[in-house]
Amino acid sequence: MRGVRFGVGSVGLAIYAILAFILLLTPIVYTIVFSFNDTVKSNIVWRGFTWDNWTQVCVVENGAVCAAFGSSILVGAVATLGATVLGTAIAIALVRYRFRFRGAASLLIFLPMATPEVVMGAGLAAQFLAAGIPKGIGTIILAHVLFCISFVVVTVRARVASLDPAIEEAGRDLYASPGQVWWRITFPLLVPGIVAAALLSFALSFDDYIITNFNAGAATTFPLYVYTAAARGMPAEANVVASAVFLLAIVLVIASQLARAAREKRLART
Repeated sequence: MRGVRFGVGSVGLAIYAILAFILLLTPIVYTIVFSFNDTVKSNIVWRGFTWDNWTQVCVVENGAVCAAFGSSILVGAVATLGATVLGTAIAIALVRYRFRFRGAASLLIFLPMATPEVVMGAGLAAQFLAAGIPKGIGTIILAHVLFCISFVVVTVRARVASLDPAIEEAGRDLYASPGQVWWRITFPLLVPGIVAAALLSFALSFDDYIITNFNAGAATTFPLYVYTAAARGMPAEANVVASAVFLLAIVLVIASQLARAAREKRLART
């Protein structure tokens, strides 16, 4: 085509991009493919295709996989709710209000993001031990809330800083109460940032191993189960759960994009 030039740089960039995608997608493809492997103990060598791993993922002998997955969902949901509520309130306070030690508070909020997880996990475990709190699902949730708050504050704070205060002032000029201004003006404008922060918080909580390992006690989440199972041979049911989570995430992303396109199309028509 005229006007289009292909040089060494463009070809090299294309090759690099292809290799990067192959490197990123190979573990995912391996996980999905071997979720259909007809295996007994070790799921390393391909032995044949079967649907039994998907249809019997939560049978009695393999129920530990679903139990661990359920624990991760519970921990992620509760930790996300707590971190999102607290982080949103902190973000609004840091942006909208002036108070003493505001700079110090901002620094302390961002410290967990820069602290290695092994340090934070060990520190929280020591605090729970000193306070006499037995380790379990409760301590995992508390640890994840403290870990995820910083990420929620960073995400929501950027959204709060982008809001135009004149919009809220217009609502007050129209005799709206503070509650009405919040629910009808401020909160709807903050929803995209809050949702993004909640999704990030849930992903971090669901995927965390280091902090969970220090504070789990006898409780088992899905990352802990996968790590323990890998030492004796990864069961195919773990591949099934991981594949299902990945496929569900893809479906949600596609559905959100289609909904956004349909909404933009309706707005264009009106």
